[in-house]
Amino acid sequence: MTLLLTVLEIVAPVFLLAGVGLTWVRLGFPYDTAFVTRLAMTLAVPALIFTALMGTELDPAAIATVTLATFAAYAAVLAAMWAVTLVLRLDRRTYLAPLTFGNTGNLGIPLAGYAFGQAGLELGVVTFAVSAVLVFTVGLALVAGAGNPKALLREPMVPATLLGALFLWRGWETPAFLTNALELIGQMAIPLMLITLGVAVGRLRPVGLARVAALSVLKVVACAAIALAVAAAFGLGREATGVLTLQMATPVAVTSYLLAQKYGADAEAAAGLVVVSTALSVAAIPLLLLIVL
Repeated sequence: MTLLLTVLEIVAPVFLLAGVGLTWVRLGFPYDTAFVTRLAMTLAVPALIFTALMGTELDPAAIATVTLATFAAYAAVLAAMWAVTLVLRLDRRTYLAPLTFGNTGNLGIPLAGYAFGQAGLELGVVTFAVSAVLVFTVGLALVAGAGNPKALLREPMVPATLLGALFLWRGWETPAFLTNALELIGQMAIPLMLITLGVAVGRLRPVGLARVAALSVLKVVACAAIALAVAAAFGLGREATGVLTLQMATPVAVTSYLLAQKYGADAEAAAGLVVVSTALSVAAIPLLLLIVL
């Protein structure tokens, strides 16, 4: 009973905030998703990443291990999902990226923080940074047919990650007034991302429910199993294993729908994966928490 209450305490804030966004759009209130997303990804998330890395008490060697483990997990998931698309004869441009990459930002970072505290938040930031790099290179190549390194360099979270890693390595700190300001800005990130997730899901319409439901279940089971296996292979501790598992098993991100729409893949199928996998996460995330806590 105590464990179930702990799980409820972790998932309740996540889904309540996403529910705020969903309710907001259902009531017909305006919500400028483009502006809020730009505010979060240009200002709030980079500030969160930088301050989390600069102020982390995690061993740099442990961060390096988690980074390598995250790359390895994504490589394994990509290979597995490639096989799935081959066997099921699915269009790779439409399905491979969504089945590989999850919502590690809007959902994964808050989950990691609520489940494992400050250390979990810092580990969640590390895995999210790896995911972001792969989405804008490998993920973009899968959908558009070519990667875009320039697009990656234009993402503020990339220099924020590199700068945070440099400050961590050198043991530097920004002046207190600047640190306080950056931390305050970073605190916007989680509520903004969760509310925007709810808004985005509320505006999408799923199609082909039977297929996307089966693929959504396959994604969460395969990603969680691969993450646990990779964590064991790299000898990760309890917190790092939990964060990696939660991040890898997050539902399909709205980014997958936007990329499919922009580059001519099946945007309706991608939208279905986003909506159904997010709905499935209401049941899947508590089960995963029972495993990793």
